Amino acid sequence: MTGSYGRGLLHLAAAVDQADGSDAERHVELARLAESGALDFVTLDGRSGRAETDPLAVLSRIAPATRRIGLVPLAAVPQTALADLDRVSRGRAGWWSETPGASHGHPVRVADATEGPALRTAARHADVVLVRAASPAQAAAVRDELRSRARESGREPDALRVLVSLLVDLGDGERAAEPGHGGGGPRQTVRGPLYRGGPVDLAELIAGWHGEGAADGFHLVPAEPRRDLERLVNGTVALLQHRGLFRTFYPGTTLREHLGLARPAGQLAAP
Repeated sequence: MTGSYGRGLLHLAAAVDQADGSDAERHVELARLAESGALDFVTLDGRSGRAETDPLAVLSRIAPATRRIGLVPLAAVPQTALADLDRVSRGRAGWWSETPGASHGHPVRVADATEGPALRTAARHADVVLVRAASPAQAAAVRDELRSRARESGREPDALRVLVSLLVDLGDGERAAEPGHGGGGPRQTVRGPLYRGGPVDLAELIAGWHGEGAADGFHLVPAEPRRDLERLVNGTVALLQHRGLFRTFYPGTTLREHLGLARPAGQLAAP
């Protein structure tokens, strides 16, 4: 089933970062878990503060161990190496928008931007934009700004996917979202907006924000990788699927197909 709610299809992605960045097998396990929930893509952060992780090397290990889920390194990587990842994964790679306008071929272009120059660059060049917002009104304002700037740049705004990047702490059991975390929006922290509560209330938040047109989806960053990703997939995502708000299988094989983005002529297609 392909679910939709309010403003088009709902898109979901998750980070698979963990404390021991050298444990590739643990990353593979987390990516497979995310794929079991039919998430659009997973990210692996290789930016400052995570120097122990080589995201491209880890994602290259994940690629043959998965079949459908998109793979996005949150780091600047060599164009040839990224092309290799896209080939090995058969069109499932994404790349990071730190070199504006650079041509990396067909991988999906992902940017992290909320305001200022980064927002303007993302609107002109990115396919997927990750933004940090603590309320649906804030998220909607950023999404509207991105779409407006995309239109001014001669782009089709509907080809831009705006995902709210949200830290999630799902704890050890179902409980109501803590004050400031639930329906009124996550709590702002030094690491960004944080949701702390149970999988059911998180599903309500996702459905509500998406239904209001505040975002095209969410990029969820687990506070505790294995625990929170498992509860996210088996709780939050399963509930959204049960309600017909999120797909239960991948309709295609490439990340562009997952995101509903046009495939450039000549892109590698899986048999």
